[in-house]
Parts: sequence; C-alpha cells; structure tokens
Amino acid sequence: MTAHSVFIVDDDPAMRDSLTLMLRGAGFRARAFTSADDFLANLPEDKSACVITDVRMPGVEGPELVKRLKALRGDSWPVIVITGHADVPLAVQLMKAGVVDFIEKPFDPQQILDSAGRCIAALSGLEADRAAREAAQARLATLTKRERQVFDALIEGCSNKEIALRLEISPRTVEIFRAKVMTKMQAANLSSLVRIGMRIGDA
Repeated sequence: MTAHSVFIVDDDPAMRDSLTLMLRGAGFRARAFTSADDFLANLPEDKSACVITDVRMPGVEGPELVKRLKALRGDSWPVIVITGHADVPLAVQLMKAGVVDFIEKPFDPQQILDSAGRCIAALSGLEADRAAREAAQARLATLTKRERQVFDALIEGCSNKEIALRLEISPRTVEIFRAKVMTKMQAANLSSLVRIGMRIGDA
C-alpha cells in the first residue's frame, strides 16, 4: 500500500464505491467523501495526498474545491478531475487552476490508476525534496557566524581570495573555514554545496 492517501470526492454512490474499491485493490490507500462540503468539513490532516473529484456536485462544485485546496495545501495535494460534462473552456480553466489531470466519463479504469500513480510518484518526490531541505536547514543552523559568512559567499560564487578581502581575513583562514563548512554541510565538493544552498533558498 502506498504511503500517501487518495481522497475521492463524488456525490454518486456507485462511482464513489467503484473508485474506492478499484484503488484499494490496486494498493492505494483510498477514502471517499460524499461531497466537497463533506470533504472540506472533515479535511484530513495528511501533509500530502492525491484528490479525485467530480465537477458537478450539490453545494461546492469541483472547480471551487480545486481553488480552495490550492489555497489550503498548495502543490502538496494534486487534484484529478473526472467529469461527464467535459468542455474545452472548463478543462482549460481547471488545468490553469492547477489540476494535474482531467478525465472524461466514461473512462478506462486504468486511466484513473495511472493518473493516481503519477500523482503519488510526484508526491514522493516532493516529500524527498522537503526532507532534504529540512536536513540542509538543520545542518546550516550548526554553522558559526563566520562559517555562515563563508557559506553565503561561496554560494554567491566568490573565490577564496574574494572572500578573504570581504571578511578581512587571510586566504589560508578562508580555506580552513571552507573545509569546516563543507564538512558540516556534508558537501563532497563546491557544486554539491551550491546545490544545497539553492535547495535551502527554494524552501
């Protein structure tokens, strides 16, 4: 079973049950909700998850649910939309709103499984990136004030000589601090350190 949940939001009991059984049978952790209102009122606490929703439902409809989820969870909750009322303007609107897939009814069940699988794979990548950023930030916090100054200068692309002039220390001292920074940040080389700096900057 996958580590991430797939939440199904559909007011059609038959479709809801069918999708839930199909996804669970394929190894997904699936849970269904009877409407967008029900889903929003009982929003799960998962940091990341995949959502499959219908477009036309009583109360809050699919497009509004997509908008609210984007505001609440950002890219951590990718949304797949299924609909029997497909039209080009709606599809474009939803894709621009951040929907990762737009599937028309009737659909091949494999379409749903493939789309959900891509969502989960993308989420696993996001989780790995997030964990790497958090680990890098924790290591960054262990740097002394001077080591942090050297780190920042290296990320900017400064040479040892330029760092020495900026910090008013000798190039040899810069080399010593640079070695400490590389060790503490667990960077094998300068390019690795720069990638770490970029990852922290994207956090």
